[in-house]
Amino acid sequence: MSQLHIATDSLIVRSVIEATATNCSIRRTLDLVGDRWTLLIVRDLFRGVRRFSRIQEDLGIARNLLADRLGLLIDAEIVEKIPYQDRPLRHEYRLTAKGRALSPTLVAMMRWGDEWCSGGQAPTELVHHGCDTPLALQCWCTACNGPVEPTQISSRPGPGRSMTVTEGEHG
Repeated sequence: MSQLHIATDSLIVRSVIEATATNCSIRRTLDLVGDRWTLLIVRDLFRGVRRFSRIQEDLGIARNLLADRLGLLIDAEIVEKIPYQDRPLRHEYRLTAKGRALSPTLVAMMRWGDEWCSGGQAPTELVHHGCDTPLALQCWCTACNGPVEPTQISSRPGPGRSMTVTEGEHG
C-alpha cells in the first residue's frame, strides 16, 4: 500500500471522526460547560450565589479564572450579567433560560456522585420546594408512560444530524 493511499485513508477516517464529533450533542455541551470550574460556577448560581466575590470565595477559584469562565458563560448565553449597584458599578450573574435548562444535567451528575463517590450517602438532598419531598430523576418514555432503564435506551440518527459526503459514503 502506498503512502499516498494511507494518507488518503487517514484523512477520510479523520473526516468521519470530526463529522461524528460535531454531530454529538454531548461533545457540543462539553465544549460549553465541560470544564470543572464552569460546572461549579453554574452550581453556585443555582444555589443563589450570584456575586463575583461570593462565587470566588465559595469556590476558592482564582479571580482571573472566574472572570474567564463567567465571560464564556455570558458569551454562550447561559449566564447574564446584571448591574445591582451604580457607584461603583457592580454586577451579579444570573442563569438565563438556557442556563436553567442545565438543571437536570447537574442533578444527574449529583445523583451519580452520591452513589459512586459518596458511598450511596447523599451529602445534600434535593427536595421539592413546595412539599419538601425528595426528588427522583428518571428517564421516562412518553408513549409507554413509564420509566426507562439505561439498558433499554438505544439511539438513532435524529433530525439535527448533518450528513457530510464522507459520512454518506463510508458510514
